[in-house]
Amino acid sequence: MRRFILLAVAVLLGVTGCAGAGAIGAGGRTLVIAIVANPQMKDAIALSKQFEQENPGVKLKFVSLPENQARAKITASTATEGGEFDAVMISNYEAPQWAANGWLENLSPYIDRTPGYDKDDFIPSIRDSLSHDGSMYAVPFYGESSFLAYRKDLFEKAGLTMPAKPTWKQIAEFAGKLDDKAAGVSGICLRGKPGWGESLAPFSTVANTFGAQYFDKDWNAKLTSPEFKAAANFYVDLVREHGEVGASSAGFSECGTAYTQGQTAMWYDATVMAGTNEDPSASKVVGKSGYAPAPVDKTQASGWLYTWSLGMPKVGKNKEDAWKFMQWMTNKQFVKDVGKTFGWNRVPPGVRKSTYEIPEYKQAAAAYAQPTLDGIDAANQQKTMVNPVPYPGIQFVGIPEFQDLGTRVSQQLSAAIAGQISVDDALAQSQEYAQTVGASYREGH
Repeated sequence: MRRFILLAVAVLLGVTGCAGAGAIGAGGRTLVIAIVANPQMKDAIALSKQFEQENPGVKLKFVSLPENQARAKITASTATEGGEFDAVMISNYEAPQWAANGWLENLSPYIDRTPGYDKDDFIPSIRDSLSHDGSMYAVPFYGESSFLAYRKDLFEKAGLTMPAKPTWKQIAEFAGKLDDKAAGVSGICLRGKPGWGESLAPFSTVANTFGAQYFDKDWNAKLTSPEFKAAANFYVDLVREHGEVGASSAGFSECGTAYTQGQTAMWYDATVMAGTNEDPSASKVVGKSGYAPAPVDKTQASGWLYTWSLGMPKVGKNKEDAWKFMQWMTNKQFVKDVGKTFGWNRVPPGVRKSTYEIPEYKQAAAAYAQPTLDGIDAANQQKTMVNPVPYPGIQFVGIPEFQDLGTRVSQQLSAAIAGQISVDDALAQSQEYAQTVGASYREGH
């Protein structure tokens, strides 16, 4: 089943149309890097001339795509040993699975012989999430949990106070009071865009804290359970009643634009958002935000754990050059270069402990540095889920089939947000998808 899905993706996306990894360019060797088109990655691309100057004869070619497209293209190429890329941007969802499949190069030998790289400087939970059998198979670029950004000025104007540990019930009440359609301000922004890494990421954390789960310990699908229905109805109702315009097609980028342009009072999403929220060159609300822990219902915490990282496909041809690039983009000096060039709010967060000791960063990130670290620290299944589950992952189910299953479930959720189908119908269809996956695991997948 996995192989079929991956091959189908490869055919649909035509991954063979990309320049081959390690191609010979006019100026020497060309490394082809597959990367996600997020703001922090764009900064890395902007600084990449520095790497080329430090490494004569090596040219970089970036294939930069939106998250959903990048995931599919990178997965298809790596799984089928297409050889298109020298380095790929992946996450803690892919890294341990792909390492077990033999698709990725073991990076620990490269790390150990690179002076000053200092793997012990990585936040332990982030480092461990990219490891398999004690070795790292990807190196983190930025790490995150999730939290809630809120406009302190709008809260004060409405006479509201954000609790130290808010509940989702409280957040829904606040959203209703802050919703000001006449002024073009929604009460909250929540992702509704289809994609297992888009809307399903924040939604899954809501499901977890409501006591829901995708599968029980025996791999029985649970998407029509009372807990899952309660979470889905809450999420859909909240975003339909007090969320952003066009919520069914809004993802991280769209919510980011809405928040930084003053079009929403609250935004629940990845902790990495704070850098953009506080960036004077991109935001109209600099200095106006507070950052609260991910809201809860039945659990102590509900934030996720995620890291965008760089891995090296096993079939890569120029591994030494690829590692030079990967360590350049993930070392301590890169953090300082970003801060000095673009501003300290643009620094890749949540990865290196040393980042949080840089005086300039501590000052710039005073509002959100500790909430980010607290969220990452609290992000584990024992704190964020009510019942034990047979899979790793908080905002995802750590099995290969979840790329397909999660995308299908997210499409149903998005249709419910758009008012095209009922929540019950969306979950009934999602349950059918999940039952097929669960059955394969019960049969000794």
